[in-house]
Parts: sequence; structure tokens; C-alpha cells
Amino acid sequence: MRLYVNVKRPAQKRDFMIYGHFIEHFHRQIYGGVYDPGNPLSDEDGLREDVLDAMRKIRVPILRWPGGCFVSSYHWKDAVGENRIPMFDKAWRVEDPNTFGTDEYIKLCRKIGCEPYICTNAGTGSAEEMSDWVEYCNLETEGQYAKQRIRNGFEKPYKVKYWSVGNENYGAWEIGAKSADEWGRLVTEAAKMIKHVDPCTELSAAALADLDWNVNLLKHSGQFLDWISIHGYWDAIHQTNDYADYDACMVYTNSITDSVRKVRGLLEAMGLGRIRIAFDEWNLRGWYHPNVHTVKQGITREEYLYPRDKNDDNTKYTMADAVFTACFLNMCNRNCDIIGMANYAPIVNTRGCIFTYKDGIVLRSTYHVFDLYVNYLGDEVLESWSEENPVCALKSISDTLESVEMIDIVATSFSDGSGYALAAVNKDSDKAHEFELHMDAAGEVAIHFISGDSTESYNDIGCSRVEIMHELLGQYHPGMKFMLRPHSVNIIQIRADRKSI
Repeated sequence: MRLYVNVKRPAQKRDFMIYGHFIEHFHRQIYGGVYDPGNPLSDEDGLREDVLDAMRKIRVPILRWPGGCFVSSYHWKDAVGENRIPMFDKAWRVEDPNTFGTDEYIKLCRKIGCEPYICTNAGTGSAEEMSDWVEYCNLETEGQYAKQRIRNGFEKPYKVKYWSVGNENYGAWEIGAKSADEWGRLVTEAAKMIKHVDPCTELSAAALADLDWNVNLLKHSGQFLDWISIHGYWDAIHQTNDYADYDACMVYTNSITDSVRKVRGLLEAMGLGRIRIAFDEWNLRGWYHPNVHTVKQGITREEYLYPRDKNDDNTKYTMADAVFTACFLNMCNRNCDIIGMANYAPIVNTRGCIFTYKDGIVLRSTYHVFDLYVNYLGDEVLESWSEENPVCALKSISDTLESVEMIDIVATSFSDGSGYALAAVNKDSDKAHEFELHMDAAGEVAIHFISGDSTESYNDIGCSRVEIMHELLGQYHPGMKFMLRPHSVNIIQIRADRKSI
């Protein structure tokens, strides 16, 4: 394959928030995950220091919370102050002690240096309850909720900039689901009240690649919105936990761009190009939670609760997850003119890139993808095109053969002028592929990569089969050839100053 990169055309600056994350009150993401009071590894606020360090290393830019489906029956006022009121979480059918609420979440965000992004209750909640939450977080002293925050020991406002009206309120599975027309009116009223409290907020609202839903939403509320929120899980195994194999996961990469393309077209058609996409929940695989989002509910905990532990089987998070994740991040970089935020779901436990246990953490394969992209890739996206990209016919989850391009590359530059970096993914399960780079550049070349010893490589307690490796390749020259290992994620840097090499 030949790759051509035009360094003379103006580069597009990508928003670092495309490397964002998400955490929900589901299974062990909060309790026993990032928040574990009494554990020797936790700090004075009950937050796991090893988890915080891992989040800092991948420079989490923004963290969406508290849901997810959880938020649609969550009332934030019960989870602030000294007298916490436990709630029965109607989405996931467990009791939440409400000991981790707004104040604890803000502490978490401050400690890792990320922007908070709060998703509000648009299921059983009201527009007023949503705007009350903004009062608590953002007003200095005015009103009862700012005064309540001060009494709770937090004198200065949190200044939360990013807010979402609702979660997946278009879906029958969501508590308080809405029709398209109902949704447009509710979002308008919520956005109006939130903007009256703090005009500096940036608002998103739940959407999907559906014409009727989005037209109603944007017709009613487009004037108030800065973002439109979409979600994506490709391997929909929430009821079965029947994982697609490696090749089927590579077939999924053919459809990564579908919803972005549709939403982009609608925004352009409606003259709303200022609204950007927040892909604020995404992962290759859906979370396993059988007999909950179905008409027939599980009766015993063995039917609906205990099976969730299977989400934490580390052997299942392999190079398939890593390669898909890299392809998704490449898509976000290529579409950085409209995608300004993306949130990997979740960051801790379940399908997350960090796994916690009593005595430590495991960094799954996907963690190292984020490490590569945030710490080695450039911040400006360059125009590039390829010739003769190898194509393989792979079997999809439905046993049909689909053609899949094996190489996925995004070219970037560093805005400080220190060089270039390419994110190069080889999807092929067992064959290395070579590409020839035609680019006007100079400097020493280094490659930073993960591949594992097979497509099924994983990390677990006492087992590290996927780690970042580094190689120096000498001086770059136009037409230089690079060999990409099978099932690998690579960042190739060309830098005259040897920075990060």
C-alpha cells in the first residue's frame, strides 16, 4: 500500500475531548471501582489512588457521569450533604447508597484534572430539577442550592461547563422514554432553564441517527444546543454475552462512521453546522446485563444480577477490542471538524479499560490504545489518501462475507512544529502488511505499538501479554516502507527533536 500525506494543506485541529471517558453507577464502576472507602489503596476521599494514577497517565480530558440508564431515575439532591438517602435504582434493580454523589464526582474530576460532564435525569426528572443541579454546581451564592453547596463545605462554585439533557430517552428500555415530539419540547424547556441559570454552559441532548427524532429535537431545541449526543455499541451482547470473534469485530469497523455521516448530513441540511457531535457513549461490545432491559424480567438475582460479574472476565478483552478502539479513534480524528467529544464507556470495570481488584488494577488492551493516542499522536489532522489498500473477505456475526480494508491510517502533525505522527492499524489477524509513505518530512523515526502474541492476547492479574513496545527505525526518507505486525495498533513518529521517541 502507498500512503500520501499532504503537509502543505492546512491541518485540522482535533479537540482533545475525543479521548474522553464515561462512568456509571452500574455493577463495580463506582463502588468497588473508582470509589472504594476503607481500601488501603484509597485516599482520604475514598478514591482509589491507583485508578487515579492510571487515569492521569491517559490524560482523561472529560468524564461523563452519572449515566447512562442509571440517571433516568436518579435524583441528585438525595446524594449531597451529610444525610444521604439510599435509592432503589430502577434501571439496574439494585440499591445505591448515594454515598458517591455530585461532590465526590467533582473531587474525582479535579484530582485527575479533567472536565466534568453531567448527564441529567430526563426520565423521571423535570426541567426544573435539571436546572436546580446547575444552580448547585455553578452559582456563587444565589438561591437555596448554591447556599446548600456552601453549607456542604464547597464555597467556590464548580463551574461545570458541559451538561447533557437525558440519556437514551428514545429507547423503550430507558426509564421515562419519550416520543420524538415530547423529547423536543422537554429539551427546549430544560435548556431554556439551564441557560437562564448559567449562560456559559454547553448543552447536549440525546439523539440517534434517526430522521424523525432528530428533526423534532433540532426544530424545537436547536437554538439552545451546542452538541448532539449519539451512542454506539457494535457487538450487542447485553443479553447473551456471546462475544463476536476477531474477524467479525473487524467487519464492525466498516460501520463505525455510519451514524456520524447521517447526523452530519442532517445538521448541514438544517443549517446547524455550529452544533458538534458528542459521541458520548461508545464501546465495541455492549455491557452484559441479562433480563433487565427486556419485557420479561429476571426474578432471582441469579437471573439478572450475578451474571454481571462476567463483564469482569479479563480474558475477554483482547486485541479485537484494542484494534476496534483504535479504528474508532481514527474515525474521530478524521471527522474532527464535527466530532468534538467522545466518551469511552466505561473507563473502570465492566467493559472498561481499567479493571480493579482488592490489591490493585489491571490495564486491559484498550487502555494501551488510549495511552498511544493521547501521549504519542499529534494534535493536528493532515490530509492523506492511500492506494492499493489490501482487502480481505471476513465473516461477519451473521456468517456473511464482507470486504474489509486491512489498513487504517490517520496522519497528524504537532502544532508546536516538532514533527509528525501516524496512527496506523493493521486489522489482519495473521498477516503483516507493508505500506510505503510519501510525505515531505525529515527526522528520526520511531514506532510505538501493541500487538500481543495473538489476536486473543489479554492482560489479567499476574499476566501482561499486551504492552506498548518501542523501536527506533532510523532517519525518514520519502518512500520509506513500514511493516505493520498482524492485529496491531501503531503510532509512527517522525521528529527532528527526538521528543517522545
